[in-house]
Amino acid sequence: MSLNGAFPLLYLRGSDKMKDRNPNQIIQEDIIEHHEHGCCGENSSVIEELAYHFPYAIYAVALTIAMCSLVILGGAGITHRNLDLLFHTFHFMHIVFAATGTLITYFRFSRNMVGALIVGLIVPSVFCVLSDVVMPYYGGKMLGLDMDWHICFASELHNVLPFLFMGMLNGFVLSRHDMARQEVYSIVSHFTHILVSSLASAFYLIAHGFDTWYLNIGSFFLFLIIVVVVPCTLGDVVVPMFFARMRQDNEEHTA
Repeated sequence: MSLNGAFPLLYLRGSDKMKDRNPNQIIQEDIIEHHEHGCCGENSSVIEELAYHFPYAIYAVALTIAMCSLVILGGAGITHRNLDLLFHTFHFMHIVFAATGTLITYFRFSRNMVGALIVGLIVPSVFCVLSDVVMPYYGGKMLGLDMDWHICFASELHNVLPFLFMGMLNGFVLSRHDMARQEVYSIVSHFTHILVSSLASAFYLIAHGFDTWYLNIGSFFLFLIIVVVVPCTLGDVVVPMFFARMRQDNEEHTA
């Protein structure tokens, strides 16, 4: 994957393509060409997709560290209950962006509605719990924290479902927009997905006693990358891409 293929908009600056042509038209045409023939197109590989999304994920986790610091600095009223409230808020937001990102990726490779509904329901449910609860829970246990097991999909399903369904609807609507916008939607959705997930994971840990995280900020940063970037990238990119292509192959064989 070439540098100009990964960053088409930056490549356009100063390019000969800009001469005597409308810049907006050039950008739109380049994004379409980038989608059809380069990364994020139908023929892109999993490695290309991961390489394309990974830098934005790292930026999102780094921003999480800054936001946690701001919360602590302004947090005269920070209590376990308030931190738990922050965890729930970002966890529910995570479900919206996870469902949206999953369907945007799925519909880039397949238009099968039944497969989209199944993937859109199952993938966010599994990976949101994994990154926000399961991995932080065991990470806290390894640090000797008194963690408790709280899965909103089991105890608060009535709160979870509206976020899940609206995220799926949002992904369906965005996937119907023209191809020139799909790359932007995919990146923005993935960046925001990683951001809200890392905030949920961070506040889950801090709410359960990891109040000295700033003394180990480097390890905390690496921990968030592992527990958030890996499952969220799998859920946003790899899994929906795999099932969409598998469905597409089955349809071609039965045709």
